[in-house]
Amino acid sequence: MKYILVTGGVISGIGKGIIASSVGTLLKSCGLHVTSIKIDPYINIDAGTFSPYEHGEVFVLDDGGEVDLDLGNYERFLDIRLTKDNNLTTGKIYLSVINKERRGDYLGKTVQVVPHITDAIQECVVRQAKVSVDDDGVEPQVCVIELGGTVGDIESMPFIEAFRQFQFKVKRENFCNIHVSLVPQPNATGEQKTKPTQNSVRELRGLGLSPDLVCRVTALLAHSHNPFSIVICVQDVSSVYRVPLLLEEQGVVSYFCERLYLPVEMPPRKMLSKWKEMADRSDRLLERVCIALVGKYTKLADSYTSVIKALEHSALAINHKLEVTYIDSADLEPATQEEEPVKYHEAWQRLCSRRVGTWGFGVRGTEGKMLATNWARKQNKPFLGMESHTPSLYLFYANSTEFNPETKHPVVIDMPEHNSGQMGGTMRLGKRRTIFTSANSVMRKLYGNVEFVDERHRHRFEVNRELKHHFEKKGFQFVGQDVKGERMEVIELDDHCYFVGVQYHPEFTSRPIKPSPPYFGLLLAAAGKLPGYLAKGCRLSPRY
Repeated sequence: MKYILVTGGVISGIGKGIIASSVGTLLKSCGLHVTSIKIDPYINIDAGTFSPYEHGEVFVLDDGGEVDLDLGNYERFLDIRLTKDNNLTTGKIYLSVINKERRGDYLGKTVQVVPHITDAIQECVVRQAKVSVDDDGVEPQVCVIELGGTVGDIESMPFIEAFRQFQFKVKRENFCNIHVSLVPQPNATGEQKTKPTQNSVRELRGLGLSPDLVCRVTALLAHSHNPFSIVICVQDVSSVYRVPLLLEEQGVVSYFCERLYLPVEMPPRKMLSKWKEMADRSDRLLERVCIALVGKYTKLADSYTSVIKALEHSALAINHKLEVTYIDSADLEPATQEEEPVKYHEAWQRLCSRRVGTWGFGVRGTEGKMLATNWARKQNKPFLGMESHTPSLYLFYANSTEFNPETKHPVVIDMPEHNSGQMGGTMRLGKRRTIFTSANSVMRKLYGNVEFVDERHRHRFEVNRELKHHFEKKGFQFVGQDVKGERMEVIELDDHCYFVGVQYHPEFTSRPIKPSPPYFGLLLAAAGKLPGYLAKGCRLSPRY
């Protein structure tokens, strides 16, 4: 097993996740089996209870793991399926060690950070690196590990020490450290400053790790002098699809082959042709498709990373450039009209010129999402909605037990298995099967006319099936249900260009060359191509 550790310096959010994903993509393109692990130094057990404003969206895996959004990057770049154990946190490590101590596994010894915590970290990495993430079930040959945060953070010190020890256990030829840092270029001088990166590398070396270096810069480095490690310049590029190509052009594959003695039999050029084709096509796109994303966390784009990626995949598939307008759902509500009328009218003006999608949990902004959805319904605008709030918009007396537990009109209700006394890990999570109940369903056709689909869920509430007949009288059809026929999974509106609500989150399984069908349908409808696509048996014309 070969291990590649990716650390970060100077600032957080520098792009470690994209670098780690791109390195994995390059190695997989050489015929190797690659897996990924993300380490987050926070004490939370997982990302499930985070606000999106903390670390961005919560990404959901097949096994129900609620994890960091970087695991979404790994899955999209490498086209693999990860599990919750591919995301390590300080909380998980400490919990496992404390549980062992309670069982008496340490035989009365004093339990300490070194060696017990550091040993637990190494054991988790070795164990998870062997778990297959590909459909063929083959054990991975390379494990790319991203350590979250920045070198020097007190939270990450046990992990740094663990990998300092780890590099000697697995030997130098099986371990490599990529350090992603920033080389700022102040506007006042226009000169690139390497001192922050020098300090970051010095600190990392002082902690016992001698890194190979990746410089994250806004432009190519003028020159570099580093005889001991390779220096890669990852400047800003037009598309993330170009990052693997940029790394390959600078000899990253050749370096790893020599440094880690990788059993590479084929050059990556041919395998990377699809990435180059996607990048080139993305840059050439002229026609635009405009989508309004109505939600509660629109101040941070990372809150909807997978949604945006799914939209981008679909836009690229129909040769359109995506343009997304973020609209805070609370700005669409009557309360905003009274308090800030300018903001209210600007929000509605932006909405009226776009196609619509709505997302979010909780009470705040719910009325705005309902108003936006109702507007899309009446104006015959393409619409895609997530979570169970979508169908509740059409009965004037409708309410949800999420907002009012005592309501007499519970269109949306909590699930029996939901534990209201504990928030973490109690939702309906992970991959679940949805059975299509109608042969004429648009969604069924978009999925390839299959009888069922497996999609990832993350919700505590569901549509009250006892009120199903009320929606059917209004022209709504529940075309997808769970395997027991108890939960409503997909709803469509008759005589509408595209009006779909789903209980699951299809964005989590979207891939660059295989876009998510619900998002693909939204983009086709927004571009006016959906009727033709369906008429041709769900095939795009040659020019698309």
